[in-house]
Amino acid sequence: MKYFKKIVGEHVYLSPMNVEDFEKYVKWLNNPEITKYLTIHNSIVSLTSEKEYLEEFSKKEFHLCIVKCENDELIGNIAFNKIDYKNGTAELGIFIGEENNLGKGYGSEAINLLTNYGFKELRLHTIYLTVLDNNPRAKKAYTKCGFNECGRRHEAIYRDGKYIDLIYMELINKD
Repeated sequence: MKYFKKIVGEHVYLSPMNVEDFEKYVKWLNNPEITKYLTIHNSIVSLTSEKEYLEEFSKKEFHLCIVKCENDELIGNIAFNKIDYKNGTAELGIFIGEENNLGKGYGSEAINLLTNYGFKELRLHTIYLTVLDNNPRAKKAYTKCGFNECGRRHEAIYRDGKYIDLIYMELINKD
């Protein structure tokens, strides 16, 4: 696939999404280990629906794929959703789809790349996100990137026979 080094870090870079990656996304999004912390956890994603989704979201300005610098391997995606330029806020969403790349710091680096871009180039003031309380890897990454818990919906999500808290986190630009 063809990727473009829009925002570059040491180990990963962020590139506009490529619709031709739809088969890889379908593989990831139908893997219960990858989706267990995503809102689409119980969904069945087809080739047709994912291609349509990528066609729509690849047109959005800040929906980017995460690519490893060393070999141009697509490993996930990251996005700003719900950008509010008037109030300087955006919601961040991220996932790493390749299991062998989990826990290696690629997600944290991608988060830092996009949040720095959001603060410096887009003049955002607050970037926020939600995370399930039973997702220790994501909570650790978000905390490592400077996010702080700012709220919680108790027992908001039902998964695997139990209710799980939904944690709200934010990162505020202090500059």
